[in-house]
Amino acid sequence: MSYITDKEYRKIVKDILRNNNFKKLYNIEHHGISRWEHLVKVSYYSYKISKKLNMDYKSITRGAILHDFYLDGDERSKSKKFFDTFTHPKRALQTSMENFELTDKEKNIIVSHMFPICFVLPKYKESIFVNLVDKVIGTKELIKEHYCKTKYRFEYLFVLTLIFVGK
Repeated sequence: MSYITDKEYRKIVKDILRNNNFKKLYNIEHHGISRWEHLVKVSYYSYKISKKLNMDYKSITRGAILHDFYLDGDERSKSKKFFDTFTHPKRALQTSMENFELTDKEKNIIVSHMFPICFVLPKYKESIFVNLVDKVIGTKELIKEHYCKTKYRFEYLFVLTLIFVGK
């Protein structure tokens, strides 16, 4: 089953997926995929696992889908992207609060998802849980992104070498 066909998951996040500002994340790159795709992936895996563990899966699902909900895009400089690592949880919380009603638990999931890199402590086990799921998925996305870029560069250099050797 996927997030597309999972009726309960879609019911929990329906208002978020329909939000026009959230839809803008389709066009913002994040670890080699869209930020929208990253958020849905983190929230769906969090939903599936936390439900089996009898946790507050509704708060987990909503907090996870909003943890990187800020609208700065690809036009940022490399230094701005680096500093965003430390500042984006608070901006994601602000953007989320401007667009949705949030529980205290959802707010903490969003603002503490970069602990210990950022110094906002997770207050709930659900916050720690989303933090861990995000780290696992983000690491996998980064490895895949860098592997694909390295593979592409190697293939490009190989083709160039063949062109020059063939002359």
